[in-house]
Amino acid sequence: QVQLVESGGGLVQAGGSLRLSCAASGRTFSRYIMGWFRQAPGKGREFVAVINWSGGGIYYGDSVKGRFTISRDNAKNTVYLQMNSLKPEDTAVYYCAADPNYTDFAAGSLVDYWGQGTQVTVSS
Repeated sequence: QVQLVESGGGLVQAGGSLRLSCAASGRTFSRYIMGWFRQAPGKGREFVAVINWSGGGIYYGDSVKGRFTISRDNAKNTVYLQMNSLKPEDTAVYYCAADPNYTDFAAGSLVDYWGQGTQVTVSS
């Protein structure tokens, strides 16, 4: 069982930056694939980024490539999402996710654990 708690969301102007954090409970954090998804009002869930157990296997959604960076600190049971050059279209609730398996993680439908979400609002 893994519990995920996101933090770091807020209101920022276009072009600004935010760093999201996701703290995970449990002693087996390093065994989980970690990632981020987001959901904007009236839209479906969108894959943002994934990172494997050792910090490799990093993959981003097309809309955030080159602007967002995912990282993890297994000693702190935490995964991060550094978001730069934010755009109004990045406005969404951002969810942290965890699963033991890398395969199909980006699809989201098979992910076992989700956080409660943190709101990110980018003003123009």
